[in-house]
Amino acid sequence: MNFLWPGNLLLVLVVPALIAAYVWAQRRRQKYALRYASLSLVREALGKGPGRKRHIPPALFLAALFFMALGTARPETVVVVPVQEGTVILALDVSGSMLAEDLRPNRMEAAKDAAKAFVIRQGADVKLGVVAFSGDAQVVQSPTKDKDLVIAAINRLRPQRATAIGRGILASLDAIFEDSEETPPSVIALRRLSGDPTGPTPPPIAKGSDRTATIVLLSDGQNNQFPAPQQVIEDAASRGIRVYTVGVGSADGTVVRIQGRSVRTRLDEATLKQIAEQTDGQYYNASNEHDLRAVYENLSTQLVFRQQHTEVTAILTAIAALLSIVAGALSLLWFNRIP
Repeated sequence: MNFLWPGNLLLVLVVPALIAAYVWAQRRRQKYALRYASLSLVREALGKGPGRKRHIPPALFLAALFFMALGTARPETVVVVPVQEGTVILALDVSGSMLAEDLRPNRMEAAKDAAKAFVIRQGADVKLGVVAFSGDAQVVQSPTKDKDLVIAAINRLRPQRATAIGRGILASLDAIFEDSEETPPSVIALRRLSGDPTGPTPPPIAKGSDRTATIVLLSDGQNNQFPAPQQVIEDAASRGIRVYTVGVGSADGTVVRIQGRSVRTRLDEATLKQIAEQTDGQYYNASNEHDLRAVYENLSTQLVFRQQHTEVTAILTAIAALLSIVAGALSLLWFNRIP
């Protein structure tokens, strides 16, 4: 536990001083009682005394003072609270197979509806970005707190050819670090894959350790463009970025209807699971539009909770108030007075 105003901790010393004064007062009371010639006469005059009960209200009151004094130092501790800030990149597959009609009205529209519902549920301080990937990948909407811009970007998505999952990951990383003065992650990765190791490389950090940025990647097919996802997973993991992957369709392959034509598609579930595992994310599968909405609702819950330092002055104040009320109630009940 840390304290924002540690100097106020000196007020806690008032409590042991009051305890010492109370003990002194009790001993002084006993000293005067001994002046009577016969203690039996005192007992007969006073009747049965309160005994040890008389110490309970003062003890509770002193405990309340302790918590009040501690609260003035503004203590803070690490607790799990809802996070109202951060960056989430929605990376969406816009390949031609997303027109398949096994989800209503089709995979792309179902994915767009689920993504828009996800956007609406986010906090006002969460920055959201959109990346679309097919034969290539591009940032359709840079991270912004304006939800209307994000929803408009999702509405503009149209189906294209091919599936470039690896490029989708790199474009998402570029969007996350767009304000950084360092070389974009995609440039570093493509330079490395081309055999050119020159240029600065950021020092790696523990996977999943950056809790302020997340990628949610949705795909329904297999990567067929350079680079392969396995070649760029480390670029996300080494920056601490978690990638949650969502698979639409079947890993066994299925024949779907695309604009009146029968086309066989197969979900590369193994790759999506590998991406999630190596970045400390999680993989989800959606076989229908209801599953897809449920996946994004689950992601919404996971992405907005983390540990952070929070001031707990209000909690200590509440404890002090409760102890004071109990002390006063017991004193009135037993002795008809306030301690």
